[in-house]
Amino acid sequence: MGILRYTLSRLLQAVPVLIGVITITFLLTNAIPGDPVQIMLGPSPSAEMVEQIRAQYGLDQPLPIRYVNYLTAVAQGDFGQSIYYGTPVLTKIMERLPVTLLLMLSSFTFALVTAIPLGIISAKRRNQPTDHISRIVALLGVSTPSFWIGLMLIIIFAYHLNVLPATGIVLPWANPSSVKGASSQIDVIWESFTHLLLPTLSLGTLQMAAITRIERSSMLEVLQQEYVKLARAYGVAEQKIVRKHAFRNAQLPVITVVGLQLTSALGGAVLTETVFNINGMGRLIITAINNQDYPLVMGTTIFFGLTFVIGVVITDLSYAYIDPRVTYDEVN
Repeated sequence: MGILRYTLSRLLQAVPVLIGVITITFLLTNAIPGDPVQIMLGPSPSAEMVEQIRAQYGLDQPLPIRYVNYLTAVAQGDFGQSIYYGTPVLTKIMERLPVTLLLMLSSFTFALVTAIPLGIISAKRRNQPTDHISRIVALLGVSTPSFWIGLMLIIIFAYHLNVLPATGIVLPWANPSSVKGASSQIDVIWESFTHLLLPTLSLGTLQMAAITRIERSSMLEVLQQEYVKLARAYGVAEQKIVRKHAFRNAQLPVITVVGLQLTSALGGAVLTETVFNINGMGRLIITAINNQDYPLVMGTTIFFGLTFVIGVVITDLSYAYIDPRVTYDEVN
């Protein structure tokens, strides 16, 4: 019950955060020069058609009234109608959301699978060649933009070597009849893997580098603790010390970094999807901004904010599993 109360409390605290995100995005979007109706209808629409469309989407009303109406609609689960696509915003988001979630999940999986072993090995072999190589790789990963990595991967593996596709993505649960060259679900999964590999490396490198540095620092700190020195004095094998005594205690800072990396992953997804021509949430919000599609910009922003909030709550709840000293019996 303590964890349940804590979760509900954190979700309620997220409400004013989301309202703040909506407010700022609403004002910034409406401050962009231009008219979305003219973008939608072309360079020389009739005055009657312009007024009709503006009235249809509520753009003929004053800004404060539109803002209040939008907040009221969102509270009822209505994100409005996309001006550019002409479909409900929620429908468009649900269509693109699985692609972005798959890309983010694969990038975080790649980051964790590579970063944690690298960090542990680097800490165990401090100031040795392995440690130096790991630190250089982490430094380069943190310093290099994801879109540049994506472009380099396309040039090397898609253009010169021609071994991996440069654009698009295939969902692993897609119907084989809808995937070119696939005759079974195994073929679909393989196509999904080949299409997902380059975007995953592009988006996941930054997370991998950041987590590697924190894992190394945290493991070094734990390995210097008195109880670890005592275990060594008793003749406990180094492998057992790392696995049973040091590893779990070193993961709290890593969990924190993983939760915070959601922000960079969401921002990186926008660039990565643009570079690899992937029709996910990133390209959706870019299209919405370019066409001043106010409802779609607001809807995608809310979902990005909600994804980050949920990630932070999950991160906080993970502390209790890693560290038994953490308790949620009392909600502050």
